[in-house]
Amino acid sequence: MSNLYTIPKHFDTIDDFSNHEELLIHILQVYLNSFPIKDAYLLRYSPIGFVAEGIIYLNESGGIHIGEIREEIRSFPIIYSAIVDKKAKFCTGMDYLKNISIKYVVASKHNKLLIVPIFIGPYVFGYICSTHFEEDIEISDKLLDDLTSFGNTVGHLLIQSNGKNKDVSLSKRELEVMMQVANGDSTKEIANIMDLSELTINQYVKSAIKKLKAKNRSHAINLLYQQGIIL
Repeated sequence: MSNLYTIPKHFDTIDDFSNHEELLIHILQVYLNSFPIKDAYLLRYSPIGFVAEGIIYLNESGGIHIGEIREEIRSFPIIYSAIVDKKAKFCTGMDYLKNISIKYVVASKHNKLLIVPIFIGPYVFGYICSTHFEEDIEISDKLLDDLTSFGNTVGHLLIQSNGKNKDVSLSKRELEVMMQVANGDSTKEIANIMDLSELTINQYVKSAIKKLKAKNRSHAINLLYQQGIIL
């Protein structure tokens, strides 16, 4: 098992990945190699409709695409709680039965569920879900804290990677504003958070929409999700 402080070293060579999917697979491999966990569902999350969509599933035997998974996460209290609190959450027993979806079908003797949000600052744009663990492992508060830190490290990594996407020329400020738009914040709320005027926020939004060649805010956010700029 890797020490938490060595985990960022696994991501020092993000330029070596030829595409976004290759990077996501590597992230899940680091996750499985670093923690006492044997499977990982990676899902993107949009606060617009509170919807999560499957991307990739990976375990010791290999991986598959899970695009058929689409959830309204408010139906799953532990997932919603992990996203709202930006903290890794774990449940077992009867709580597991209340939170698991029949779409997560894994051959396992365990009835446990772990959610690790992927976030940066106030923005949560995905999460990793696990249901299969090493034998006799204790999911301690320390382990949950380390998993939370991992989710934050991955969030920063993905923003760094997205910033290198040559197909998108959004400035750092434009991307920050659009991520807050994707988070469901109003112009006034974004202005307060970023300590800018509403006029300035609207200018950043208009500039981002123009660069993305989008029709409106919603279209721009959808394009950012489709292009992997927002996970």
